[in-house]
Amino acid sequence: MTLTDDSKLANMERPDFSRHANQAATAPAYFSVYDIHAYYGESYIVQGVTFNVHEGEILALLGRNGAGKTSTLRAIARVGSPMLTHGEVWLDHQPIHTMASYDAAQAGVGLVPEDRRIIQGLTVEENLQLAQIAPPIGWSVERIYSLFPRLGERRKQEGTTLSGGEQQMLAIGRALARDIKVLLLDEPYEGLAPVIVHEIEKTLRHIKEQGITTVIVEQNAVAALNLADRAVILDTGKVVFDGTAKEVLDNEALRHEYLAI
Repeated sequence: MTLTDDSKLANMERPDFSRHANQAATAPAYFSVYDIHAYYGESYIVQGVTFNVHEGEILALLGRNGAGKTSTLRAIARVGSPMLTHGEVWLDHQPIHTMASYDAAQAGVGLVPEDRRIIQGLTVEENLQLAQIAPPIGWSVERIYSLFPRLGERRKQEGTTLSGGEQQMLAIGRALARDIKVLLLDEPYEGLAPVIVHEIEKTLRHIKEQGITTVIVEQNAVAALNLADRAVILDTGKVVFDGTAKEVLDNEALRHEYLAI
């Protein structure tokens, strides 16, 4: 489905997907991204990305710096930059690619951006309550505190004064305060101590047990692969691998070429 005039895309070279990159596209899925293309101005960043995620699955979206990971996540969430010009995004039979960011959020897309976007001047609890100002409402504030006891202890503290790890917990908790169907996490481990990374990992496993589908973009590829069921690797805005996380962990040549690990 074309979202805008497709003429400028007609003559562009389409991605040459590998055998692995075609595997997921053939199976029915809860969350599907099909042949999406996105631009920052004239810069062609996301170049025909396709992948599927099954309900309750964790997918690691990986690649070197500049591979297009964050841009893909933002295009999926319909935030407007980069501009999605071509392709389809479906979530639980709903066409997300036709929606604005607000409507995509209403449909169940929960994006936790890299900068976390904690609102200055509001307490922890006020940040969570603000997320529930309009339906659909997800987890209760008390349920979020049971998942993140530190947030409960700091409920009256201004959100922007929390530690980096606590702010990440708040950002994830704020997403769960909405009734989300897919959780999109952009660099959730960035700048965090290993002990906090381990705590976030445990939290994400618990979220998976609740049936929430997750896509994680993370530069700490090994940590993401140890958490994920499957992995998609991007290189210059194109899919070069789509398979299990274990395949990536077991393939040293693949890791070295595309992940530098």
